[in-house]
Amino acid sequence: MEELSLRWLIGQGVSLTALALCVVAFASKRDDRLFVLLLFANVAFATQFALFESWVAAGISALIVLRIALARRFHANRRLMYLMLTATVAIAVLMWSGPRDIPALAAGLLGTYGMFMLRGIAMRLVLAAAAFCWIISNVLAGSIGGTLAETLIFVTNLITILRLRRDANALA
Repeated sequence: MEELSLRWLIGQGVSLTALALCVVAFASKRDDRLFVLLLFANVAFATQFALFESWVAAGISALIVLRIALARRFHANRRLMYLMLTATVAIAVLMWSGPRDIPALAAGLLGTYGMFMLRGIAMRLVLAAAAFCWIISNVLAGSIGGTLAETLIFVTNLITILRLRRDANALA
């Protein structure tokens, strides 16, 4: 029980680190800063999910680190997007434990499409849908910090979308 409690506490601490990184990332109006901060946040999320033994979510979160790096450099590259979608599905198939893995898989697929094929407001809308799926995944994994992190990411992302729309309207 002591080892489990320590793992749980460490998982919560790691998820709070991811929370801080994600809020700063989604508050940024610059896509490049968003991507860089999300790299670090997803390392923390992958670690958190591994500590909670939610293996599909951990694997997809780890893959997201590569996806973000590739999407930044090779935006709109359909071949790489399809490769990342295939890798996401492969991780889910290899580590599948049941229906609780569906939200992580959906989040991984949505995020891959959004980051490779979209920018600005459209990308953030798809990433908001992915964040909603991650909220569910965190609830199912038992992560208090992760659930709070993704909820705040979701809300921060929506606020940033409104800010971007306001800026676009001011220019028009």
